[in-house]
Amino acid sequence: MKKLLIMCGAGHATSTVVRTKVNRWLKEEGLENQVEIKQSAVGQELESIKNGEYDIVLSTTQVPDDIKDKVIMGVQLLTGFGAEAVYVSLKEKILK
Repeated sequence: MKKLLIMCGAGHATSTVVRTKVNRWLKEEGLENQVEIKQSAVGQELESIKNGEYDIVLSTTQVPDDIKDKVIMGVQLLTGFGAEAVYVSLKEKILK
């Protein structure tokens, strides 16, 4: 089972919206049993991300340069524009 972190600035508002959308998408794709989701604030998870504690990290806020290569930016899931590209990236990482 893959560990997915969904994070935003405070770990409440936008990450909750994205988590709801990702949960719905996971069910539609038949992947809900392959992912364990945690929701948090970016500032609380920096060390965990650097240490590789998550298989997938999805963020709705800017992240420090030293973890950018480990993060999928998910603002598109809030706006709806470009959301499919985010889902494609998520699916690739889940099935990897």
